[in-house]
Amino acid sequence: MADNRPIGVFDSGIGGLTVLREIWDTCPNESTVYFGDNSRAPYGTKSRSTVIKYSLQNMKFLESKDVKMIVIACNTASAYAFEELKKRSKVPVIEVVTPGADAACRATRSGRIGIIATGATISTGVYSEAILRRAKELGMDGLSITSKACPLFVSLAEEGWWDTEVTRLTAEQYLAPLKEAGVDTLVMACTHYPLLSKVISEVMGDDVTLVNTGKATAAVVKEAIKGIEAAGSDVTKEFYTSDEPKMFEDVASPFLGRGLPSGTKHYSTDIYEA
Repeated sequence: MADNRPIGVFDSGIGGLTVLREIWDTCPNESTVYFGDNSRAPYGTKSRSTVIKYSLQNMKFLESKDVKMIVIACNTASAYAFEELKKRSKVPVIEVVTPGADAACRATRSGRIGIIATGATISTGVYSEAILRRAKELGMDGLSITSKACPLFVSLAEEGWWDTEVTRLTAEQYLAPLKEAGVDTLVMACTHYPLLSKVISEVMGDDVTLVNTGKATAAVVKEAIKGIEAAGSDVTKEFYTSDEPKMFEDVASPFLGRGLPSGTKHYSTDIYEA
């Protein structure tokens, strides 16, 4: 049965737009509502309880927009809050960790997998656990996982320094342990990182496969909406931010292109009890 309700997507700020873009490409007939919690970003420096609270408030806002599905386009929120949202949400919830883990297991040839993310995501161990769990399901053993926090990548992505000498020098410093470990697959476990994929790929070398968790998540979304796909051509794209809309659009525009985002509205989800 057709369901023209939009897909809701939230992130702590603008990084989740890389996931949104992949959803547009994979599900072009679906309308979307995006919420960037810019005024409370970054989530990566917050406690687990705070991230869960913020995520529940964001969920309630998206539910108020009558979405048919919620995508947590934030690795920290996926790591900390997914189970709580899944229990409380009125609609299906998709996170970005499990799809990325599955893609990594299917991509590796040697069993040596690298993970780069924010310090908070690395500290949870959620990606390592998800990869090992998925590997077991696939009958794989002997995996070696090397993790590295790359916090400056977020600032470089938001600054628009996607392919500069500063970015290259930073990447060489951060990625050295992963190269030494001989990983053949690298999970970009932060939604900002795909913007730096050109430099990351060049530093790691042609033999290393980069896993874009946004692309993997979009494939899961496409599978999850089977039977409730939108019908017709009236596709809408709504944007909300908890900060100043023009500031959001100025920073977010390079992430999306196509003259988007536009018409962004301000909304503070802290009005919701969590």
